[in-house]
Amino acid sequence: MAHIIILGAGLGGVPMAYEMKDLAGPDDQVTIVSDKDYYHFVPSNPWVAVDWRKRSDITVPLAAPMAKKGVELVVNAAKRVHPETNELELADGTKLSYDHLVIATGPKLAFDEIEGFGPEGFTNSVCHIDHAEVACEEWQALAEKPAPIIVGAVQGASCFGPAYETAFIMDSDLRKRKIRDQIPMTFVTSEPYIGHLGLDGVGDSKTMLESELRKHHIDWICNAKVDRIEDGLMHVIECDEQGEEKKRHELPFGYTMMLPAFTGIDAVRDIEGLVNPRGFIVIDKHQRNPKYPNIWGIGVAVAIAPKKPTPVPTGVPKTGFMIESMVTATAHNIRSVIDNKEPESEATWNAVCLADMGDSGIAFVAMPQIPPRNVNWMKSGKWVHLAKVGFEKYFMHKIRSGVSEPIFEKFLMKMLNIDKLKK
Repeated sequence: MAHIIILGAGLGGVPMAYEMKDLAGPDDQVTIVSDKDYYHFVPSNPWVAVDWRKRSDITVPLAAPMAKKGVELVVNAAKRVHPETNELELADGTKLSYDHLVIATGPKLAFDEIEGFGPEGFTNSVCHIDHAEVACEEWQALAEKPAPIIVGAVQGASCFGPAYETAFIMDSDLRKRKIRDQIPMTFVTSEPYIGHLGLDGVGDSKTMLESELRKHHIDWICNAKVDRIEDGLMHVIECDEQGEEKKRHELPFGYTMMLPAFTGIDAVRDIEGLVNPRGFIVIDKHQRNPKYPNIWGIGVAVAIAPKKPTPVPTGVPKTGFMIESMVTATAHNIRSVIDNKEPESEATWNAVCLADMGDSGIAFVAMPQIPPRNVNWMKSGKWVHLAKVGFEKYFMHKIRSGVSEPIFEKFLMKMLNIDKLKK
């Protein structure tokens, strides 16, 4: 009997539990460990921040679907991974032994790297539903007392899409309230240019997103380092192409949402051979750690080096379909190892993204996500907004039903020639 523990119950962890259970033998045990007893659909957090969604709309209690699937759910925070003894230590002192450990925790949010940053400082976040609910309260206050808005992502950030989404969704909501004319907006980003996205662009993302920002009267500052944040004032250093200081900005605000840089979680930090200096899981092409081959990494928790350096540090995003391809590869490879075979499956890391803009949207397909690519495509239109709403409902249904990839989804992706595994 093999015991497979999945640490984390987010976009990667829950589908991993479902796919692993489908591939596991009758005597194998699959356990998922999470500090929360629910799944929440992170891509909908920008909607929560403007009161277009409530917590109940985007969360799923995990006890029932996990029990139905035959997956053991342990609700407890991870304290430390002990790879030498194949144990996972939990916050209450309990230790769980594993044959295989899949780390799918997502990141630790590095708000502490900038003075005054984060929900405990002077900025809002949409990285977690708890943060988005606080942001919503402040959004309602802003509507009563209009003031300048700053949206964006700080140095070291790797997830830029939600920053653009939040900016456009806020713009849309303010127009509906008929107060957009009273509120200047500035987009502040560590990207070297608008539409870089941590991916050196996708299709014509630079031209398209610059055009949308102009159309929505949103100013921007690229190559930006946030120096510090005070109550109502953000200190930003704009850098040149060599990363040297070019200009200092003091930006007043009444509301701000800035995405942070990520690090690995404390439970794995500084474990030599398992993580890189930022705490992300080191993996090979099979999602497997080279030093500890029974530890696997998927999703935002894994280390991916940028393709090329940027003047201000940026990371590589791990998007939804890319993570799902990691999940499928990892599940098949663990099955192979249990069967005393060498792992062979490799994730394609293809990206299929829907970015909402309130009443319109931008969709892109990048195959693979990291250039050079076989497919490099981006389009915009009102259909993207509708598609994002539909996908939200569809993905939540998959979580509730315990099915990672229904047959018709496999058929559709095959028709579009979008694969999860390399052939």
